Amino acid sequence: METPLLIIPGLGDSGEKHWQTFWHQKFKNSIRVVQDNWDEPVREEWLARLNENILKLDKPTVLVAHSLAVSLVLHWAEKYNNPNIIGAFLVAPADVDSPEHTPESIRNFSPMPLYKLPFPSVVVASENDPYSLFERKKYFAQQWGSDFVNVGKQGHINSDSDLKYWEEGQEILSDFLSKTR
Repeated sequence: METPLLIIPGLGDSGEKHWQTFWHQKFKNSIRVVQDNWDEPVREEWLARLNENILKLDKPTVLVAHSLAVSLVLHWAEKYNNPNIIGAFLVAPADVDSPEHTPESIRNFSPMPLYKLPFPSVVVASENDPYSLFERKKYFAQQWGSDFVNVGKQGHINSDSDLKYWEEGQEILSDFLSKTR
């Protein structure tokens, strides 16, 4: 993969069995955002760290966000702009507005921003994700102007899904990247 990737984990970080970790190891042109507090995220602190990472970019880069980090990307794009961001690969967005789907610790990321992103994006969603209803993820994709990809029943598309290098996700990303060039 030639296009640089900025990997943005969600709540709790992406552990050693998470596809984001495998991708970071595989793609030498990837950078991983590291937050100070993975378990009690504060939106403004996470935004500042994401922006610090983006300001260091010197090449056109795609954001690769999972779960809570999807809403982080939306909050970032609402507040900041950087021409080096050429797209966003948004996987399993957690519904930060839904008390029945997400923990109280991430409620400060609510409300979920609903506007058309200023760069191309794709939402990758699972039908049986415990952190957001499938129809809600479709709605988010529409609001963000994102393409939408249904990967079937893969849970939260995280470590528990046991995807390792998640080849299907790499294919979706590759297809997406071909559209951003």
